Amino acid sequence: MSSQLISSSPTITEIPTPKLRSRSHTLSQRTQIPLHVYKHPAAILLELSTSIKEVYQILPHIIKSNLYTEHLFQTKLLSLFCNHGCIAEAARVFEPIQDKPEVLYYTLLKGYAKYSSLHEALLFFVRMKVDNVKPVVYNFTYLLKVCGDKGELRRGKEIHGQLIKNGFSSNVFAMTGVVNLYAKCRQIEEAYKMFDRMPERDLVSWNTIISGFAQNGLAKLALGLVVKMQEEGQRPDSVTLVSILPSVADMGLVKIGRSIHGYVLRAGFEGLVNVNTALVDMYSKCRYIGIGRLIFDGMKQRTMVSWNSMIDGYVRSGYAEEAMAIFEKLLDEGVEPTDVTIMGAARACADLGDLDRGMFVHKLSDKLKLATNVSVMNSLISMYSKCKRVDLAVDIFKKLPGKTLVSWNAMILGFAQNGCVNDALNYFYEMHSRNMRPDTFTMVSVIPALAELSVTRQAKWIHGFCIRSCLDDDIFVMTALVDMYAKCGAIHTARKLFDRMNERHVTTWNAMIDGYGTHGLGKAGLELFNEMQKGVVKPNDVTFLSVLSACSHAGMVEEGLSYFTSMKRDYGIEPGMDHYGAMVDLLGRAGRLNEAWNFIRKMPIEPGINVYGAMLGACKIHKNVELGEKAANKLFALNPDEGGYHVLLANIYATASMWGEVAKVRTTMKKKGLQKTPGCSVVELRNEVHSFYSGTTNHPQSKKIYAYLEELGNKIKAAGYVPDTSSIHDVEDDIKEQLNSTHSERLAIAFGLLNTSQGTPIHIRKNLRVCGDCHTATKYISLVTGREIIVRDMQRFHHFKNGTCSCGDYW
Repeated sequence: MSSQLISSSPTITEIPTPKLRSRSHTLSQRTQIPLHVYKHPAAILLELSTSIKEVYQILPHIIKSNLYTEHLFQTKLLSLFCNHGCIAEAARVFEPIQDKPEVLYYTLLKGYAKYSSLHEALLFFVRMKVDNVKPVVYNFTYLLKVCGDKGELRRGKEIHGQLIKNGFSSNVFAMTGVVNLYAKCRQIEEAYKMFDRMPERDLVSWNTIISGFAQNGLAKLALGLVVKMQEEGQRPDSVTLVSILPSVADMGLVKIGRSIHGYVLRAGFEGLVNVNTALVDMYSKCRYIGIGRLIFDGMKQRTMVSWNSMIDGYVRSGYAEEAMAIFEKLLDEGVEPTDVTIMGAARACADLGDLDRGMFVHKLSDKLKLATNVSVMNSLISMYSKCKRVDLAVDIFKKLPGKTLVSWNAMILGFAQNGCVNDALNYFYEMHSRNMRPDTFTMVSVIPALAELSVTRQAKWIHGFCIRSCLDDDIFVMTALVDMYAKCGAIHTARKLFDRMNERHVTTWNAMIDGYGTHGLGKAGLELFNEMQKGVVKPNDVTFLSVLSACSHAGMVEEGLSYFTSMKRDYGIEPGMDHYGAMVDLLGRAGRLNEAWNFIRKMPIEPGINVYGAMLGACKIHKNVELGEKAANKLFALNPDEGGYHVLLANIYATASMWGEVAKVRTTMKKKGLQKTPGCSVVELRNEVHSFYSGTTNHPQSKKIYAYLEELGNKIKAAGYVPDTSSIHDVEDDIKEQLNSTHSERLAIAFGLLNTSQGTPIHIRKNLRVCGDCHTATKYISLVTGREIIVRDMQRFHHFKNGTCSCGDYW
């Protein structure tokens, strides 16, 4: 019956525009409702109804009792339909009413503003004017709110004009709505002008302008307004605190956050869920996660925002395992996760590299029907990439409808992180071909991928692309470019870009210092670090790691020891495993092996693989069998599946002519199925990458390459080169020379020399450390050919020119 009533009622389009008429009927005429109407069961049921379903169940009784034309029922039905968002039904109740009271117009306008489109709300507002209904102040506040929420600044200004025209420019409620409009439309200066002109301000007005400043990223000014409001006699309430705490978190002002926490306790707000959630979020973002957890555990009630804030706080603070514990606690308590929860859990799994739990989170997202939620899928793409399953990330990406720029960025970064450089570049090109404009994040994902290729030509191309995309002023893009040029061997170009930057982040300084270190320019790196110390940017743990590495590559032992002491004494930075590894490398390269071993023994933390790896490498360089055995045994225990350490120990034995021990190591490797990582060298020529492995003959130019290598061998021997075959045994001397002469870097160098013109530098990239014999041979090749040869191995750059190397034979 209710459906018949609604369908038989005229629609808005069927009603002719009414003539202007006087609305002089008195309120008493409209409120003289018979007693039997008030006491009718349908009236009581309507008053008690809590859902639209109940309203529809009562409606037939109203019609059957012929009460539908009674003012009480008309008003109540209209209000209920509006409150439940059934605006079309509310309009059908509204239209047939004769001599409509103004309150019905106000109710329906509120419904349009809250549940319909802005266009429909404004049309009805115009209708009110046509019907000679004088608007009241809250009509404007409803419309201003919807304009602010939808970012409709132009329409909002029109409402503002009407508000002034109707004499509400001094009304505190109306002007608070105006302030809110301009703040939400990111016109914060205009919002403050309106606020400043208000003759009277209440607590809501203050909260509105404070929230406006906070939401527009002006955290410091928002805090200043909280101080000012108290000076003018207004005490902050819970809304003020919830508005300002995110600003405190963004600025990392934990002292102010603690003061606010104290105010919360004094004011008796500690039982409010929204305040406690804001405190949890603030402490978490300020890296005081322990206090945040205490507040969270003490909450008698928690919202989903509370759970999500705790999970996000742990992830931000680097406690991914604890984040997953909160996530699992949430599930155990029967709380249904939201999309934000799933994204937090996915980030935690990514940080842990926990594929199994990551796949569980993925299955849960499917169960929650989030497969089309782009943000959730983007987080899963990142999670699978960090868990080394980029193939699963690709599956999600390909099935994802409505891919955003963030989706492409996540996929490009995933490829780059997993060493799939060509895939990263191909996706970047495809993204660009689809007219999707890259942003800063895109470029700082793809630029490092190009840096790994170490091809100067492509580095220049991506730099030009950044300029054409107007991203060359972005500090993070420029930092990535500095790092890329350094890794492509163009250290001077990297420094030119560094010097042109108007602003430098700590990562910018780190990239340039590290670049100098890997090029063996330790002195230049330390000069730059000294310059950094005089400025406003403070060094971090990565800065000191770059400084220590620069000292190591340049043999600056005393300087390195001094900086290692300084990092904790002067900057309060606790050394990590990488710092200890760099110190062992520094001492070991310099031949101070006993000192390096004692340093390891005195470490306050358990030495890791990189520490013992540095020690073993130093023992190989300086032919120390005793300490080499000790370091190797530690490595075998820590990482028994890595064959490279066994090879290093075998080489140490071979250098000492301990062939029996060499045989034992090789037998052990054979039993365990361990293999040495094959040496691979890469050279790029005319947009094509050529890869070479030691002793292989599968390249189309192999015959020419091997013939040329033999010719080069004779020339460099005539120039004074003496082969070093001390680490090879069980074969004749001429075979030993042949094995050395066909190492991957020599094949790549020969190919480069054969296929480029005189004067063109040869750029080679190798996945392993250059051996001593190849290093010596390359110096002589640069001498006899008159060519510059730049080799980037796994540790550093070697610039060979005129028979010398930039490392000074110290690497």
